[in-house]
Amino acid sequence: MGKIRVLIADDHRILRDGIRALLTLCADIEVVGEAADGRAAIDLCQKLDPDVVLMDIAMPGLGGLEATLELRKLRPRSKILVLTQYEDREYVRRFLRAGVCGFVLKRAAGTALAEAIREVANGGLVLDPAIAREALDDLQRATSAEPDPYESLTGREKQVFTLVAQGKSNKEVAQLLEISVKTAMTHRERVMDKLDLHNRTDLVRLALKLGVIRIEQ
Repeated sequence: MGKIRVLIADDHRILRDGIRALLTLCADIEVVGEAADGRAAIDLCQKLDPDVVLMDIAMPGLGGLEATLELRKLRPRSKILVLTQYEDREYVRRFLRAGVCGFVLKRAAGTALAEAIREVANGGLVLDPAIAREALDDLQRATSAEPDPYESLTGREKQVFTLVAQGKSNKEVAQLLEISVKTAMTHRERVMDKLDLHNRTDLVRLALKLGVIRIEQ
């Protein structure tokens, strides 16, 4: 079996350098590329076809969740492991529903990161102990509770929903998702209609309530 090919997606150069240095010590793991935002992560993943993508949540432009939704469609073979400083249960639930294979907290990465990469590369699910129990409990509650309105959206509509909630214009959404402005507007209208929203303020409030975006402290 060859080395596990890893792509690092994080907007902090120092963190990427640290992860690369750590993984260089592992004979069975090879870092094949680095991306500073979600759009670059998608482009590099299509070009390099990594086995595992280490995905940050908060990145400029296209964030981790939006990039994950795109990669699950374009490169389902690549396993996505979220490397994050956030323990927010809503974020965890959104990413798990999007199809990621695990979470590792940045503060606890260390040698546990290499083991997590090996685990997801072999088809496993990795959840940091600090968030595992709450995340699984939330998923079970969500299964038995009323339907989540966010889940009525298609993958592309979820991306547009998040980007609009972050304050992106139709033109910016189109550029980030590499679609036409007209298509971006159409997706936005469908999102508003499906969620019965009347303006952007309503959309932002719902995004915050659902945990799709967060207010940075």
